[in-house]
Amino acid sequence: MSHAYLFSGPEKIGKRTLAVEFTKKLFKENITKKQHPDFILIEPQKKEIQISQIRECIWKLSLTPSVAPFKIAIINDAHCLNAEAQNSLLKTLEEPKGQAVLFLITDYPERLFPTILSRCQTLKFYPVKKEEIENYLKNQKIAQNKIEEIVKNSAGKPGLAIDFLLNPDKLKTQKEKISDLVKILDSDLAYRFQYANDLSREPQNLKDALSVWLAYFRDILISNVAHISQKKYSFDKLRDITKLIQETNFLISTTNVNPRLALEILMMEF
Repeated sequence: MSHAYLFSGPEKIGKRTLAVEFTKKLFKENITKKQHPDFILIEPQKKEIQISQIRECIWKLSLTPSVAPFKIAIINDAHCLNAEAQNSLLKTLEEPKGQAVLFLITDYPERLFPTILSRCQTLKFYPVKKEEIENYLKNQKIAQNKIEEIVKNSAGKPGLAIDFLLNPDKLKTQKEKISDLVKILDSDLAYRFQYANDLSREPQNLKDALSVWLAYFRDILISNVAHISQKKYSFDKLRDITKLIQETNFLISTTNVNPRLALEILMMEF
């Protein structure tokens, strides 16, 4: 086993789930049912992971395990580590002490110091094949027409497919967001800016919308590569749009950028 793992890839792809399952196997018990003395979970506070959180984590990892064979820490959204926190964590990665294992979970590994990346065993996560998600849903005894609808809208993300399965209203909302996007693409700039203003007032709704938009344009981009006819966007234009959606999502999720202004810039690219 490595002392540090970096799980990178899109959100809702299973990175954190796998880290938790790995921990369960090592502990030989279900850590989700109680606060385990040898398990540490670090998450951003106000879009940032601060040095105080990392210092406390390092101190806990240095202690002898209470009941499990290891001390395990999961740092979720590790790209939110500020510079001081990354430097503090780097010392632990360079000179690991005790029986400790670290999992760094991130959608944006490029935001971490190269020195941190080089000291972790990296596992990259990619969208899951539609057939795998379909087989999972079949095993859950889901109706075929429902399976097709979930698979189509999950964009290869098993976490999203499970969300749709547990909360059918979320699937309905996603389809509405796609309809809204189609309307935006056929509207003038005034309507787009008004939509951006309304959407920017609802942070979670905004984040969900950006994910839907990214999947929508990604599908068009794949169709373009496969030479399926579509006249509205060139390959270069689609590439620029998908890149800008990703950058906008990152800025809104991890910084204090003005959401409305970021959305207006994106709307102009459409």
